[in-house]
Amino acid sequence: MAVDTGRATSIAAAQDRSWWRDERVRSIGSQVGAVAVIALIIFYFAHNASVNMARQGIASGFGFLGREAGFGIGTTVIEYSPADTYGRALVVGLLNTLLVSAIGCVLTTIFGTLLGIARLSSNWLLSKITLWYVEVMRNTPVLLQLFVWWDVLRLGAPDKQNPLAILPHVYVSKAGLTFPVPVWHPIYLWMLAALLGGILATIVISRWARQRQAATGKQFPVGWVGAALIVLAPAIVFLSAGAPLVLDVPVPGRFNFTGGGGIEPEFAALLFGLVAYTSAFVAEIVRSGIQAVSWGQTEAAAALGLRRGQSLRLVVLPQAIRVIIPPMTSEYLSFTKNSSLAVFIGFQELTSIVNTTLNQTGQAIEGITILMAVYLTISLAISASMNVYNKYMALVER
Repeated sequence: MAVDTGRATSIAAAQDRSWWRDERVRSIGSQVGAVAVIALIIFYFAHNASVNMARQGIASGFGFLGREAGFGIGTTVIEYSPADTYGRALVVGLLNTLLVSAIGCVLTTIFGTLLGIARLSSNWLLSKITLWYVEVMRNTPVLLQLFVWWDVLRLGAPDKQNPLAILPHVYVSKAGLTFPVPVWHPIYLWMLAALLGGILATIVISRWARQRQAATGKQFPVGWVGAALIVLAPAIVFLSAGAPLVLDVPVPGRFNFTGGGGIEPEFAALLFGLVAYTSAFVAEIVRSGIQAVSWGQTEAAAALGLRRGQSLRLVVLPQAIRVIIPPMTSEYLSFTKNSSLAVFIGFQELTSIVNTTLNQTGQAIEGITILMAVYLTISLAISASMNVYNKYMALVER
């Protein structure tokens, strides 16, 4: 009887080890099944759309990307003319979106951090002004703010025929900000390499300084040394080549400027508006992150003789950054996706150019598909980068 009982137990254990009882297998299987169902639904609607478009004689496919676009684009990172293809026009729009997003996320981080610190200032006036700024910006629609910035920059600037010279050869008008730009020289590539080398050296020195401080308690002026490397390295390369600087100076004409470079009021309105709006949310994230750090940390820093600025920079913010990073990811994603609102104020970024393209070609499904794929890729790239940084900054349990 005891042998039979043991055999039954062994059979039951073998059954429990069956692959269909494995929780991991069932989890993977359910996910694969869900993906398959979604893929079938997408295929069903795509097939129906293709059949209906063919029945009505509407062209489909992405062959239109090789046709001539026939429209101009104001702000371009790369060379572009109306004779170029729709594909190149979309690349120009993508680069404009990335340009606004990259500059805006940096400015938003800096400005939002300063606002968040100011919210906790012991100065009553500064704290209240910051509070009102944050509340007003967070509780008004971002599109309305973009319209306000656009009207201010357009209506408040002088006409193109009578621009305002704020600096030598630097003009402000309804055309935006116009300024001299350097004529290309091969040495600029070496200057860029020197700049990247200075940044890399600063990162290496920063890691060494943290290890040195952890071991000895002595600080190293990483900020000043890093700034010197980043500025001096390209400057040395530039001077060693004989300082080959030739400027393309803008010249006011009857209808517009000739030469030079400029920033369109639409670009400036989009950038300023999104930075002002998103910074209010970042300020609250920074404020809550700082307040999440135990007050005892600040008291301990004061007991060690650190000033308030040193305490904030060396003790509080390094701990608060672990609370700040996850919600900051959402703000970077929101900033990038909100850049699509540029279509309402006339700045030609990806959404605006896709809109123009599908209006001219009639291939709305392909245009929307490109738009969704691009924004999904950008969002996933931002999320992945921030997750890597968050993992790097996370505390490792012993």
